[in-house]
Amino acid sequence: MEYDDSERAVEFAEKTREFVDEVVIPVERDVLGGDPISDDQLDALREEARDYGVYAPHLPEEYGGHGLSYRDMLPVFEEAGRSLLGAPAIKVEAPDEGNMHTLETFGTEAQKEEYLRPLVQGEIRSAFSMTEPIQGGGSDPKMMATTAEKDGDEWVINGHKWWTTQGTEADVLIVMAVTDPDAHPYEGCSLFLVDADTPGVNVVRDIPHTGGNVTGIGHAEIEYDDVRVPEDALLGELNEGFSHAQARLGPARLTHCMRYSGMAQRALDVAKAYISEREAFGEPLSEKQALRFEIADAETNLHAARTMVRHAARQINQGNEARIPVAMTKVFAANTCQNVIDQAIQMCGGNGIGKDLPLADFYESVRQFRIVDGADEVHKRVIARDALSDADEHAFELEALTRF
Repeated sequence: MEYDDSERAVEFAEKTREFVDEVVIPVERDVLGGDPISDDQLDALREEARDYGVYAPHLPEEYGGHGLSYRDMLPVFEEAGRSLLGAPAIKVEAPDEGNMHTLETFGTEAQKEEYLRPLVQGEIRSAFSMTEPIQGGGSDPKMMATTAEKDGDEWVINGHKWWTTQGTEADVLIVMAVTDPDAHPYEGCSLFLVDADTPGVNVVRDIPHTGGNVTGIGHAEIEYDDVRVPEDALLGELNEGFSHAQARLGPARLTHCMRYSGMAQRALDVAKAYISEREAFGEPLSEKQALRFEIADAETNLHAARTMVRHAARQINQGNEARIPVAMTKVFAANTCQNVIDQAIQMCGGNGIGKDLPLADFYESVRQFRIVDGADEVHKRVIARDALSDADEHAFELEALTRF
């Protein structure tokens, strides 16, 4: 299938695929079924990514990147996603990728020098601290309870966060907090840059969770107890935290879709190779019509997911928020990728659930995608609300129907 990708995007994606195949996957094989990749191994991969000319493709050249546009990055994300180590190797992994985008878009020059530049170079790590326990913001961020109050020339942050990805390892945290409790919930929050070693930042634990066996990235529970940060720790505009977060999360949802599409495609490729070689009941498994139909459905749905991503990205590039196309894409891609990887495991039988192949780790990773960056149900609610918003306009059809 051909997509409307630019020549530069295609060339960069092909180069990234070559890097993942020749450099990343051999390292992946070394860590499957064992301890997560070490910092030294990851640093070595990143150095090779620089030599290949594929490191930090989405960031400006002045910060050590290649300056690819958001649209051109999409096929690159897919190729990087073919290994759980591909995205961190070329520095497009979550949450750093989205945090770097946020800093680039809303940060001051001083903030970019202090945080963005070392993030790009892989010298520090970051986290986005937004989600809270049950009594706070989760799927409904309007319930956010963390506050930031002004005290002289400082902000004092108090609150309780969890599922802060990479929070345990992070050097800097982007914290969302209520700064105007009297404002509308979507207009009274702000983002703050908080150094992880600031007094009052208490990393309670890494929450035990499914996945993370290859990369070692955890999800932290963090308490903020009278954390004092200076005025210039404010990231972006005061009380615009939700709009800034949406600018981060919308595009990030599509990059997630492409990373997982790459993962699902590789899982499918592994399964196709396996059933072509594995014989049972007198012929290769690939000759069984049931499996052939599953392959056909998987290829079709992955193509549809890629097409939806590009359509939503085109809307964003045109300056639209594209909430509905992004929501539709997120739900469809997450379920498609999960189903494809599940089918690939089933086709490979016992080898599918073993850790000699990457499929089991893929499955553990992909299951979270239907929850992170907005659960399926939340996105469906947004889609349905939009679909029913013009119901009154069609009331005449119902009225006409009742006449008969």
